[in-house]
Amino acid sequence: MNLPSLQQLINLKGKTAIVTGGAMGIGYGIAYRLAEAGAEVVIADLNEQAGEAAVKQLINAGWQAAFVKTDVSKQEEVKSATDFAVKKFGGVDILVNNAGIYPVIPVMKMQAEDFEKILAVNLKSAFFFTKAAAEVMIKQNRGGKIINITSIDALHPSSVGLAVYDASKHGLWGFTKNTALELAPQNIQVNAIAPGGISTPGAGAGQPKTQEMEAQAQKFLDKIPQKRLGEPDDIGKTALFLASDLSSYVTGTQVVVDGGALLS
Repeated sequence: MNLPSLQQLINLKGKTAIVTGGAMGIGYGIAYRLAEAGAEVVIADLNEQAGEAAVKQLINAGWQAAFVKTDVSKQEEVKSATDFAVKKFGGVDILVNNAGIYPVIPVMKMQAEDFEKILAVNLKSAFFFTKAAAEVMIKQNRGGKIINITSIDALHPSSVGLAVYDASKHGLWGFTKNTALELAPQNIQVNAIAPGGISTPGAGAGQPKTQEMEAQAQKFLDKIPQKRLGEPDDIGKTALFLASDLSSYVTGTQVVVDGGALLS
């Protein structure tokens, strides 16, 4: 039996990937591993300065990358970002819906505009990008990979104040399963990654750290069997698995990457 080598299985040369929210944190961890494996990576992010810096790092490493400023909650900007990837690198083969926000606001203090913004960025954006990228993939007739970044909160709530975030991630998990069913005949695989606590620049950004918040963070850390927070590269390596031929018969599933947090 002639099996492909490991190098062939993880080789993404000739493929183009779009990573939303890829300028930093988990998104950059994913963009890094996909670029290292040979993919031409388009970082679609609202943060222009961070996005350009991320692309520069990838190019300096000898890889192919480009940045396109994108508000993922706006369909016209999503379409422009997808068109940019096609024009710049010739197509779209891999889509990673990573962009997301997680303001901590209890339901009883939340305003309608907060609710709408969270769902627009975390869930509606995945619909916009999935539709735009899948249209390109179907025209190319060579299959594709779509990876949605959910959360362990799609399976179990972590704390008060994240009710709408949790709703968006439950929705994204449901969206993942159904689009996997719909797109399987076109050889487009759709999967999700559910990160647990990951140490990123965005974690707690813009929020003053109180003793209560620090105690809550320590309580969460104590529940992780591996006794550490994850790193962006922990998600990057999982994304590489799902984006490569290592996962050629995997679709409609969610990979939990949480150091065992849900076990406790």
